[in-house]
Amino acid sequence: MTRTSGANGGGQQGSGKLPRKRFYRARAHSNPLSDSHFPIPIAPDDVDLSQHYPRYFPADKGEHGDGDGDAEAPRIRFADVGCGFGGLLVGLSPLFPDKLMIGMELRDKVTEYVKERVLALRASNPGQYDNISVVRTNSMKYIPNYFGKAQLSKMFFLFPDPHFKEKNHRRRVISMHLLDEYAYVMEVGGIIYTITDVEELGIWMRTCLEKHPLFQAVPEEEIKVDPVVKLLSSATEEGQKVARNGGQTFQAIFRRIAMSPLSDDASSLYSHVLVI
Repeated sequence: MTRTSGANGGGQQGSGKLPRKRFYRARAHSNPLSDSHFPIPIAPDDVDLSQHYPRYFPADKGEHGDGDGDAEAPRIRFADVGCGFGGLLVGLSPLFPDKLMIGMELRDKVTEYVKERVLALRASNPGQYDNISVVRTNSMKYIPNYFGKAQLSKMFFLFPDPHFKEKNHRRRVISMHLLDEYAYVMEVGGIIYTITDVEELGIWMRTCLEKHPLFQAVPEEEIKVDPVVKLLSSATEEGQKVARNGGQTFQAIFRRIAMSPLSDDASSLYSHVLVI
């Protein structure tokens, strides 16, 4: 079983003292196409969940914890792709205390900060924040290594790198071919949330989602009552910065839908997705 760097260890475990960001500063973005060196699980079943959620998966009780042997083990249900300093995870945790969620971040120092932040929050708030964790990984390459088919109910892409130059558009975290992978790991009815302060990128992400046959825009009346939506612009460091500067944001919120058997894209799309 692959041991990944989760929120179950580190220098400040048990202290309850929040880490200081100035000691974990890193570049605003990393090149997702470059090779990085960190452990990658071969398959979702190889992710050592005890390293991330020890309350649910005690290391000395095996992968499925100490619950009823016939009960289904909890699975990660929310993924914050490019989670930054973990603000969204911290905001979501008390809203969905029964949902396991994970942040996925490529920058090593930022990942370490989130890990220490989660440990400190658990220590100072016993019984809380046990459902969130972070892993250092490249989401553009390894999403299917962490999640099985139809596992996720929510995915978040908050203020991703715009990669302004046309030659670098292939580095964008929302694209038609990556949406195939996201659709594979999302359950029907699951929701993708995207937000940016770059209008051109906002149009790009919305256009990709509109063109994809497995995603459909969430109606405005549903968006207005979704408690998650408020966090998109307020929970993260990037969102708070945009708000302080009076900037504008552009959201695209779409639901994973079932493939229509009449769709011309059905056979070609599934032939690609199901071999992932």
